Formats: sequence, C-alpha cells, structure tokens
Amino acid sequence: MASFFDEIARNNLRSFVLLGIFAMLFIGIIYFVVYLLGGGLFAFFIGAVLVLAYAAFTYYAGDKLVLAVSRAKEADEKQYANLYASVEGLSSAMQIKMPKIYIINDPNPNAFATGRRSKPSIAFTSGLLSMMNRDELEGVISHELSHVADNDILVMTIAIAFAGAIGLIAAYFRNMIFWGFGFGGRGRGNLGVLLLVAFAIGLLAPLFALLIRLAISRRREYMADANGARVTRNPAELASALKKIQAYEKNPNSPPVMHANEVTAPLYFANPFKASSFANLFSTHPPIEERIKRLQAMY
Repeated sequence: MASFFDEIARNNLRSFVLLGIFAMLFIGIIYFVVYLLGGGLFAFFIGAVLVLAYAAFTYYAGDKLVLAVSRAKEADEKQYANLYASVEGLSSAMQIKMPKIYIINDPNPNAFATGRRSKPSIAFTSGLLSMMNRDELEGVISHELSHVADNDILVMTIAIAFAGAIGLIAAYFRNMIFWGFGFGGRGRGNLGVLLLVAFAIGLLAPLFALLIRLAISRRREYMADANGARVTRNPAELASALKKIQAYEKNPNSPPVMHANEVTAPLYFANPFKASSFANLFSTHPPIEERIKRLQAMY
C-alpha cells in the first residue's frame, strides 16, 4: 500500500513541475509580447492581472460552463435512486463532499467530474448508465471521485486556462508573421530577429502547451484508475467497464460524444472522440489497452 501512495506523491510532484514549466513558458511569452510592443513594467503587470482574473473565472465558474456546453441536466433523485446511492456511498468512503449528479442524454458511454473539491459535480451519459452493471458503474464513479479527491480538477483547470491563453498569444504572433508587421516600440529596430523569435513562439508555444497538458492528464487518468480500484477493491469491474467502452469505440457506427469539444475532452472518463492510432498521439487520455493492462496487474 505504501508503494501506491508513493506513486501518487511522485505523480503529483511531476504534475506540479510541469505546471511550473507551463507558468514559466507563459510568463516568458507575456514578457516578449510586452517587449515587442514597447511596454514597460506596468503593461506587464496589467497583463498578469488579466491572466489571473481569467484563471480565477475559469476555476470558479468553469464547472457551470462545462455542464452547460455538455447539455447536462441535474438528475432526479427519485428516478436515479440507485445512482445516488452509489455516489453517496463512495463519496463517504473517500471522505469527500457528495457531488451534484447530472445526466447527459447521449448514447456514448462516458462521464466526467468538474467543479472544485468543495463543490463537485459528476455528469454521466445515458449511454454509460444503460451499458454498465452496478459494479462496473461504481468503478467509473470511483474513478471520477478520485479526480475530485486528488484535486485533479484544480490541476487540469489551471492547465487548460494556461493552454488557452498561450494559444491566444500564439495566434497573435502568427498574425504578425503573416502580415510581417505590428511590432511597435523596440520591435522596429530589429524586425528580422523578432520575426524569427515570433515564428518560433507562434508555432512551438501551443504545441509545447499541448504536450504538457497531455502529460498531466494522462498521469492523472492512471492515478484515478488505481485509486478508484483501491477504493472499490474491485479493479476487475473497472477494467470490464473500460472493455465495454473500448468495444463501443471500435464499432464504426458508434458516434462520439455529441457536445464534447477540445476544452472539455480532458475531463471525460474516456476519450469522447472517435479513437484512431494517429489521434491517440494527441489525446489527453492514455490508450484504453494500457489502462486495462495496469488494472489487470492489480487483480
């Protein structure tokens, strides 16, 4: 058991180191933008305040936006009495607050957790509820509750917020490269060098941000699988749930999650888009085969 918690600690450390790299990349880009525009310390301060305000809004109101975009509706407690009972029991076992439960009318078997540890929510697709037996469903629930218990929502929200902001700044640089101008202040004196640096930022920054977000998300998924299986003491049922989802994905006639997008995708239990060997390279989720293999090693 000690080795399990040691692995959680190591993965948490890696995630926060990656977030630190993320923050340094972002601060470096902001500084370069201010430098090009001829701004001083005050302009940099204003930019930093705007970024913090954006991150705070994403953290405190992001769950409402995610649920709205996903077309999730709060579940009726009487209609979904068994689901409420399972979530309540597992929440008590993990010593976390009982989350609000939402249903998404979608045949794709999936789920996600959102919100904060003090105010969590879990959404389940109708496809997941119809496909899983009780033990398999509890495996999925325990996985999502692990994300809440381990503050994964905080980590992923920060990563998504930084990635989005870096993407916007990189888009500005790509526009400047396209037009060949736009650099005021100090930028006019050495346009060729600055265009070269802007080219590197415009192309590499969003890719670097994506790679960090993928690394954080994939490690978190493995951790949530392991912790969920530990809580239920039934890794075989969580593996069984993943096998059913894998079979669904391999069916060419099976649709992806209808209202998922690139922003909400990292939150889902499984990749909400159609899986392919190429797309898996850029997926925020590890391959289902590898997740099943790791769970089978726990039997």
